[in-house]
Amino acid sequence: MTGAGAPSPDAAPPEPHDTRVAGLALLAWVTTVVVLLTPATVAIGVVVGLAGALWRVDRVLARRPGGPGGPGARWSRSWVLAAVATVIVTAALAGARTHAVRAPLAPLAEARAAVAVEGVVVSDPRPFQGPRAAGTVVRLQVRLVDARGLRTRLAAPVLVLSGDAGWSRVPLGARVATTGRLAPAPGGARGDVGAVLDAGPVRVLGAPDRWWRVATAVRGQVRRAAAPLPPDPRALLPALVTGDDVAIPTEVQEDFRAAGLTHLLAVSGTNLTLLLVVLLALARACRVRGRALTLVALAGVLAFVLVARAEPSVLRAAVMGCVGVLALRVDGRRRALRSLGVAVLVLLLLSPALAVAPGFALSVLATAGIVLLAPVWRDRLVPLLLRTRLPPGPARLLAEALAVPAAAQAACTPIVAALSGQVSLIAVPANLLAAPLVGPATVLGLAAGLLEPLPGPLSEVCARTAGLALAGIRAIAGTAASVPAASVPWRTALVVAVVLAVVCGGGLVVVRVALARARRAGLDLGRRGGGLVLLVVLVLAVLLLRTAGAPRPLPGAWVLVACDVGQGDTLLLRAGPRTAVVVDVGPDPQAAADCLERHDITQVPLVALTHYHADHVGGLARVLASAPVGRVWTPRVLDPRTGVVSVREALSGTGAASDLPEVPGPPGSRYDVGEVSLEVLWPPGEGERPGPGDGSAANNSSLVLLAQVRGVRILLTGDVEPQAQAELARAHPGLDVDVLKVPHHGSAYQDLAWLASLRPEVAVVTVGADNDYGHPAAATLLAVTDAGADLGRTDLDGDLVVVAGPDGARLLP
Repeated sequence: MTGAGAPSPDAAPPEPHDTRVAGLALLAWVTTVVVLLTPATVAIGVVVGLAGALWRVDRVLARRPGGPGGPGARWSRSWVLAAVATVIVTAALAGARTHAVRAPLAPLAEARAAVAVEGVVVSDPRPFQGPRAAGTVVRLQVRLVDARGLRTRLAAPVLVLSGDAGWSRVPLGARVATTGRLAPAPGGARGDVGAVLDAGPVRVLGAPDRWWRVATAVRGQVRRAAAPLPPDPRALLPALVTGDDVAIPTEVQEDFRAAGLTHLLAVSGTNLTLLLVVLLALARACRVRGRALTLVALAGVLAFVLVARAEPSVLRAAVMGCVGVLALRVDGRRRALRSLGVAVLVLLLLSPALAVAPGFALSVLATAGIVLLAPVWRDRLVPLLLRTRLPPGPARLLAEALAVPAAAQAACTPIVAALSGQVSLIAVPANLLAAPLVGPATVLGLAAGLLEPLPGPLSEVCARTAGLALAGIRAIAGTAASVPAASVPWRTALVVAVVLAVVCGGGLVVVRVALARARRAGLDLGRRGGGLVLLVVLVLAVLLLRTAGAPRPLPGAWVLVACDVGQGDTLLLRAGPRTAVVVDVGPDPQAAADCLERHDITQVPLVALTHYHADHVGGLARVLASAPVGRVWTPRVLDPRTGVVSVREALSGTGAASDLPEVPGPPGSRYDVGEVSLEVLWPPGEGERPGPGDGSAANNSSLVLLAQVRGVRILLTGDVEPQAQAELARAHPGLDVDVLKVPHHGSAYQDLAWLASLRPEVAVVTVGADNDYGHPAAATLLAVTDAGADLGRTDLDGDLVVVAGPDGARLLP
C-alpha cells in the first residue's frame, strides 16, 4: 500500500466512487432486515415484490429509446439483474442461516428443557449483574446436546449464563461440558444465538487448540508489559491493543463514554485503520515500497486478529479497517467503496443477524465516513500543515490521523444519538485531539507485548513510551468529560435520528458550497476563512441540537410517563403541575432522577416500590435527593435481602423522619395523592413478611396498583408472573383498563389470556435494549396488540408519554 503527498493543483481529478456494489450491499442489508424482523409471509411478499419491481425496471430499460444495445443500457440492465439476484439469494441465505441457528434448539428452549451439552467456548467470560443474581456470561458453540433421552450433534451458538465461578476461569477455545436449562434466545429471530443456557458447573474436556493458546499467550504478554505503568495507562494499554478492558476502572470508562472515546476501549475498525496508518508510515520511512507494503499491512491485520481473538466482532473490525486503509491510498478512491460493498455483502451472508446489530451499523457507517470523507479532508489538511513547515511525511501522517476519526464520528453521530439518547458536543474535538496518539500507542503497545519474553529493556521502553501517549488520551478524556454541557439530550425516535443525519450531512454540504462560491467570488476562504465558515455552521448546528434535541415539555393532558431507564421500571403518574407519583425507581442510580429532570418534575408526594429486585429499587437514593418526597411505600415481602438492605440504606441516608417508609394496605385499600387515585389490588395480607429468596416469589408479591388519573384507568403490574396473574383474574373478574404496564418487561412468562382480557387501549413495555433475558417476548407483544392496544417500548421509543383525550388514552407520538 503506497502513499503520496497532497495532489497538486494541476493533478487530474480523482476518479468517482464506484457505487454499483455499494448499491447491491444496501439492497442485501434491507432484504435481510425484512427477513429477520417480519413474519415469514410478510417477508416473502416483500422480497417477491422487490424482486418483481426490479425485474420490471429491467424490462423498461430494455425497451427504452436507443434499444438495449447501448453501453449505458447494458450497464443499467446488468446492475438490475444483479440486484434481483442479490435480493433473492440474500433472502434465501438469511432465512436458511437463521433457521440453522435456531431450529435445533428452538423447541427445547421454548419448553425450557433441561439439557446436557458439549461445546467450544468462543468468547471471553465476562461478569454480569442481573436483577436477581450475578455470574458469568460466555458464548458457547454447542456441538452435542443431550435432552429427553436423545443425543443430537449440531453446530449452534448458545449464550451461557451461570452463577458458577468456574466459568470465569475457562480459557477461550476450550472444549467443555455442562448441564442446565434452556430458554429462548434474546431478540427472537434477530439474535445471533440459538438459545440461552442457564448453566451449572462447567467441566473442561479439552484444552484450546494452538491458535487460541497463542492468542492467550500474547494477550498475557501485553498485560505483563503494561505492569510497570501507572494505574490508568496500565489498564488502558491492553484495552487499546487487544480489547481486554476488564481492568479499566468504572470512573475511566465513564469519562471515555462522556467524551465520545468509548470506541478506543473496544475492538473497532477505526482503531485498526489508525494502527495501519502508523504502521505503513513507519514502513515507508524504512523505504518499504510496492507489494512489500501490502505484506506489512497484512501482517498488521493478522497480528490484530491474533491478539484481539478471532471473534465475530474482531473479524468485522479487521474487514472494515482494511477497507478504511484502502480508501486512504491515492488510487483507492474508486476501489474503496466497492470494497466496502463487498465486505458488507460477505458479512451479511455469513451472519445475517448483523443486519440488525447496532455495532454493525456503526462499523459500516464509520467505514463509509472514512471512505467518502477522510481522503478529501486529508488532502485539504496537508497543504495547511505544510505551511507550518512540517515535513511532508509527518504532515500527511498527522492529516490522516485527524481526518480518520473526524470522518468516522461525523458518519456515526445519528446512530450514536439514537442509541444513547444524547448528542455529544465534545466528541469530535476529543477524537481529533486523541487520534494522533492512538496509532503510536497501539503500535508501541503491541511491540511491547511481542518483545516481553525477550531479555533486555526493549519491551519496557516501548511500553513506557506507549504509556505517555495513553496518559495523554486519558487526560483528554477526563478534561472532555468535565466540560459543562458536553452533551445534550436527544430523543431516540427514528424521525429524530433522521433529522440529525440531515443536520450532519447538511453541515458538510453547506461548508462545501460556501467555499466553492467564495472561490468563484475571488475570496480564498480555503486558506483564510474556511475555519470561520465551519465555525458558523457548527454554532448553528449546536443551537439546533439544543432546541430540537431537548425533550419536549409534557403536555397538559399527560397522565403517565414510562421512563427509559434501561432494563427496569420507573413510571410517573401525574399528581399535579410539575408533580408526580413515582412507581419504582429503576436499576441505575441516576436514570430515574434524570427522567424526573427531563420532564421537570419537582415534587414527588409518593414513591411506591413494587418489589425489592434491583431493577425496581436501584435508583431510590438519587430520587430522594433530587426532589422533595412525601412518602415511600416499601414492598410487603422482604425478598431479596440485598434489595431490602439497599432500600433501607437509601432511606437512612436521607436524614428523613423514621416514618417516611410505610407498607401500603391490603387489597381494596384506596388512596388519593393529588390528581391520582390509587387502589391496591395485590398482594394479599398486611404488614411485612420474609420471602423464600427464589426470585419468582418476589415477582409474584409485586405491588399491583389500579391508578386513575383524569378518568384514565392505568394498571401497574410490577413483575407479577402467571401464578399471581391467575389470582388477580379470579379476584377481579372483568377488570377493564385503559392503559396496561405489561408485567415483567414483557417476558414470555405470562397469562396471555388474562392480559388480553384487560382490553387496554395502550400497553407500555419497560425494557432495556439488547438485554440478556429475551425481553420482550413476541407472544406477549402479540397478545396485547391483538387485544387492540397501541404498543410502546422504552428500548425502541425512549420515554413513553400517555395522554388523556376525548377518545380515551393514547401514546404521544
